[in-house]
Amino acid sequence: QVQLVESGGGLVQPGGSLRLSCATSGTLFSISAMGWYRQAPGKQRELVAVITTVDNRYHYADSVKGRFTISRDVAKNTVYLQMNSLKPEDTAVYYCNAKGITISRINFDSWGQGTQVTVSS
Repeated sequence: QVQLVESGGGLVQPGGSLRLSCATSGTLFSISAMGWYRQAPGKQRELVAVITTVDNRYHYADSVKGRFTISRDVAKNTVYLQMNSLKPEDTAVYYCNAKGITISRINFDSWGQGTQVTVSS
């Protein structure tokens, strides 16, 4: 079983910055992808940014390109989301996701509990 714990959300003014962190724990063997998704009230969950570890490729939603940066600490199995130039439309609950294989060679697709990001003056 693999657990994800997010931190770093909060209230910030438009134009401000926040850094989200997501730490993994449990019986994981390898991670194939780690990423961030968000869900605003009344909307579907959407991809924000993802790293695929096999080829070390990065993918961002068009709405956050140039403002958000995803990064990963391999040794700590932790993924970060640096969010700059935040806009009110970035307000949402942000969820961390990780996919991979456990030490029992079972595929996993785990989600964190979510962290609220509110951009408002």
